[in-house]
Parts: sequence; structure tokens; C-alpha cells
Amino acid sequence: MNGKIISSLLTLLYNVLVSVRNFFYKVQILSTKSLKCKIISIGNITIGGAGKTPTVEYLSKLLQSKGYKVGIISRGYKRKSKSTLIVTDGIDKPESWEDVGDEPFLLAHKLDNVPIVVGASKYESGAIMIEKFQPDVILVDDGFQHLSLNRDLDIVLVNSKDMQSDHKLIPSGKLREPISNLNRADLIIITKSNIHKPTNYLINIIKSFNRTIIYNEIKIKDLLQYKSNETNKLEKIANKKVYLFSALGDNESFKKMMENTDADIVGHSKYLDHHHYTSDDLKYIEHNAIKNSAEFLITTEKDLVKINFKFKKTEVYAVRMKMLFKPESLFREPIENLLSKVT
Repeated sequence: MNGKIISSLLTLLYNVLVSVRNFFYKVQILSTKSLKCKIISIGNITIGGAGKTPTVEYLSKLLQSKGYKVGIISRGYKRKSKSTLIVTDGIDKPESWEDVGDEPFLLAHKLDNVPIVVGASKYESGAIMIEKFQPDVILVDDGFQHLSLNRDLDIVLVNSKDMQSDHKLIPSGKLREPISNLNRADLIIITKSNIHKPTNYLINIIKSFNRTIIYNEIKIKDLLQYKSNETNKLEKIANKKVYLFSALGDNESFKKMMENTDADIVGHSKYLDHHHYTSDDLKYIEHNAIKNSAEFLITTEKDLVKINFKFKKTEVYAVRMKMLFKPESLFREPIENLLSKVT
């Protein structure tokens, strides 16, 4: 039996399992639980790289600026710990990313006064959040498939580079559930639209759900130096040879974003999302950078938090991002409408 047939059979089996599970929730054989605060889910319908964590950060700051108490719950993917635990109370920050996961660790250090809880059960994590911190709003990182928790607003991110061939169920494609399930989403956002031009297929499929298309752009704000945490303007690497390394769900978009700068990219070491860098990995990365006469190693903030290594010759920086939503009014309106009901 060849690989294509095996893949098709596995896709068929996965489709049956997902469809049965979703049907059980629809007819209430499996129950959906509610929490006593507003719940906003930020998720996607494909595997990896749509920009959930930066969107959670953006929303946290937006809601805080409006005077709301915000909490975040996340799975904490690839963390060493298994139990539900408090990453931060919003003041004391975690010292190690391994026990909480790279993304919750990063959010904990980028946000102030935002408690974060990680756990496999979104309901259990949310219940702990409410008991300990009494937030007005809980943001659920990667919540679209977690039907066991009721939410007040479902935001789904779709990567602008998605092609029609990607929209097959895994393992044949990238879909975590059938594309028709986007009808559950309240907001559908095409992300990284300044990096990849969305296809007509992608635009039309979203329009078919009678949703207004909101576009997201992600741009480089500045550079964060490894160890010192000093910030530098992007001009520092203009016309300089740089070597990239990243472990993301969408390494390609990181490289394309860097290609839009004035830096001269001489190489890129790519790893799977949430990769745990070893000393050998980092020696290999620096060796390649030196071999290609790179003056700087450039990575992402998510990668930088996982590094504890003394580089011999090469300066290391992470790019810090900023997000834009277009039209921003259509992005904010349903969020503001929901929060106007917070008492």
C-alpha cells in the first residue's frame, strides 16, 4: 500500500472522528460548559503559523487600555509539566519556559498585570483563572476546536498563504477540521496579508460564510538584543549579512518578512514549531553564520526565550513585531459590543 493511499485512509478516519465529535457536541451528548465571565477564543482551522499568540498579545493590550481585567488560558504546548498550573499572576514572571511552554512564557514576560494559566482542559484552566484572579475577560489561546468551553466571541485566523490544496484534512492537508466549520466563527481574519497575497479561492471561501473579511498585517517594529535586552532600530542590520534561525509553525513567513528589510540574508536554519534548541543546534547555527560571513544572527522573540548559549563571535537579535488590522473598526466593533455587556 503506497503512501498516498495510507494518507487518504488516515484523512478519512480523521474526518469521521472529527465529524462525530462535533455532532455529539451539537446534539449535547457531549456537554459545553460556561464560565462566569466573557470568553474570547483566538484560534485557527489549520495547523500552525496563523499568528494566534501575537493576536492574543494585541488583544490583551487593547482590552487593558479600555480598563478591563484580562486573563489568558493556553495549553502550553510541549511543556514538561502535565498539570494545570498558573504561569504568572501578572506580576511575578516565570523563570523557565520548559515547565509552562514557550508561548505562555513569552506572553508572561511581554504583558503586565495579565495572569496566565496553562492546562489541557480549557474549562478547568478558566475556572482556576476566575477563582484566583476574577478577570472581566478570558482570552483562550488556540480555542476554536475546544468545544467543551462556551465562548462569547470566536475569532479564527486564516494564514494568507493558504492554498486550496492546503484545505484538506490532516494528514493529506493542513485542516484540523472541515473548512465548512468556519461557519462557527464570529470573526475571520486573513493574517500576514502584507507578506502573502491571499488567493481568490481564500477570499471567496470566507465570503461564502457571509463574513466581512478583516485583514491582518504583521511588520517588524525593532530589534531586541540577546542577553542585554536592549532595543535597536531595524537600520542596524541594513545592508548587513544576516543569518536567520527559527522554530515556528510558519518559518517561510518569517523569512519573507526579513526579505522585505534591507538586510542581506545569507542563510536560514529552520526547525519545527516549539523546537527545544540544543547546544549542538546553536553551534551548528553559529557555524553556518560564520561560514557565510554573517555579521548578525536574527531570530524571533519566541525562539529567543528558549536560548541559553554563549555565542562566540556573532551578535544575536530577535525581531519584535507589530500588528495592524484592516479595517480596524470592523475588528474592534464586535469586541467592544461584547464588552459593553460586562458589569
